[in-house]
Amino acid sequence: MNRTAVLGVAAAVVATIVVLAGALVLLRPTPGGSQGQGTPVEASTSSAAAVPARPDCPGREVGGVALDCLGGGYVDPAIDVTVVNVWAWWCEPCREELPVIEQFAAENPQFSVVGVHADAAAANGAAMLNELGVGLPSYQDSDNTFAGTLGLPGVIPLTVVFRGDEQLAVFPKVFGSAAELDAAVTGVL
Repeated sequence: MNRTAVLGVAAAVVATIVVLAGALVLLRPTPGGSQGQGTPVEASTSSAAAVPARPDCPGREVGGVALDCLGGGYVDPAIDVTVVNVWAWWCEPCREELPVIEQFAAENPQFSVVGVHADAAAANGAAMLNELGVGLPSYQDSDNTFAGTLGLPGVIPLTVVFRGDEQLAVFPKVFGSAAELDAAVTGVL
């Protein structure tokens, strides 16, 4: 083989290695996936980390999708209209909105108001709620079952309104006040 052919083969091998290394870097999993508007800041090393105790969830399903309760058990659902806020521990807009969701829940006992934590790091989700002083019951969705089953947009936070298992509305936005959320919810009932 002549020198030019050897250099060509060597260059092709180096280029292939660089492309494969780049692909591995780009395809590696990130905390919380690529979904949402926030940026992951610190990841739990395991989704099986101890989850702090949290309030019980109203039923084993929300919107017809069976999910685990984040740090709590289950109680029988007694209310037909459910307002669901989908959030994640690393999402800064979620951090700002969750106290608004809790205020809305306190002001509207005629609705069942719950969260769905859309990230595998359940302990981080429960810890964030506890840090914020938010007592909202939340379901744990480690693998995007809720959003995937219901065909929800790939953004968080978002709020979904159900009557029973019937999806009435999806609001892929941040609510700045309980009054704003109240107007949106009552507008679809």
